[in-house]
Amino acid sequence: MSDYQSHLASARRAAEEAAKILRSAFIEGAQDVRIKDDQTPVTEVDLAAEKAILAVLHEDWPDHAVWSEESGAERLDAEWLWLVDPLDGTRSFIRRTPFFSTQIALMHRGRPVVGVSSAPLFGECAWASLGGGAFLDGQGIRVSEVGGLREAALSSGNVASLARDPAAWARYGELLTRVQRTRGYGDFCHYHLLARGAVDVVVESDINILDVAALALIVEEAGGRATQLDGSPLALDSRDILASNSRLHSVVQRQLAYAPTQTQRAMR
Repeated sequence: MSDYQSHLASARRAAEEAAKILRSAFIEGAQDVRIKDDQTPVTEVDLAAEKAILAVLHEDWPDHAVWSEESGAERLDAEWLWLVDPLDGTRSFIRRTPFFSTQIALMHRGRPVVGVSSAPLFGECAWASLGGGAFLDGQGIRVSEVGGLREAALSSGNVASLARDPAAWARYGELLTRVQRTRGYGDFCHYHLLARGAVDVVVESDINILDVAALALIVEEAGGRATQLDGSPLALDSRDILASNSRLHSVVQRQLAYAPTQTQRAMR
C-alpha cells in the first residue's frame, strides 16, 4: 500500500471539484477568452477551476507549496510541491471538443508521488500514487507487453521543436516508418491509452511539466517509463517527453537521438 493515500484522496477530491465547474461551463458554452503574455489562451473557467482546486489543497495541506498554471509558482524547492493545471487543453475547451483535462501532481523532495488526470467531458479519470499502482476509473491498469517496433502503436502530440531540427526530424520520420501505426491522440488521451495498454509509445517535444507530471507517474505506476526525449529524468524545467511501455523505451530513444540546443530550447 502506498504511503501517499491521504494525499491522493485530496488530489482526487480537488479534481472532482474542478470537474463540476468544467462540466457546467462546457454545457453552458462559457468563453470569455483572453490571451496571456505567452500567447496561450485563458478563460474564466481556468481561473474558477484553479480556485476550487487550491481551496482543497490549502485546506488539507496548508504547509505545502503550489505551482499552478494561472497563479504561478511558490517555493519550487519546497519538500512538498503540488503541480496544478486546472484546465489543460484550454484551446480544446474553447473549440468545444472533449480533449481537455485537469492535471494535479504532488512532488515530495523532488520526486512525483501522486498524480491525478481528470477528463470529465471525455468521461475518464486516471490516478496513481508512488508504489500504489495506476487506476483508470477505479480499475487497475497496465501498459502493453509489445516488445518490437514492428508491432508498436506510436502517438505524438506537439512536436514543433523536434521539427525545427532537420536531423532529428529525419530520425523521427524514420521511426514512423518502423512502427506498425501512428496516431496523434494528444493531450491526456494518449497517456491514458498508454497506461492501459492501447498505445505503446508517446512522443512530445513541446510540453510544460504541469501538463505531464501526473500523467508520467500514472504511466510509470502502470509499468511504463517516462523520461525526457534524451532519456534523462523529467524535471520542473522539462520541455519534452518520451513515454512508453518500458520495453520499447531504449530503442525509441536511440532512434530519436534528440539533444536540442540551448537556442532551440529558448525558442519553445
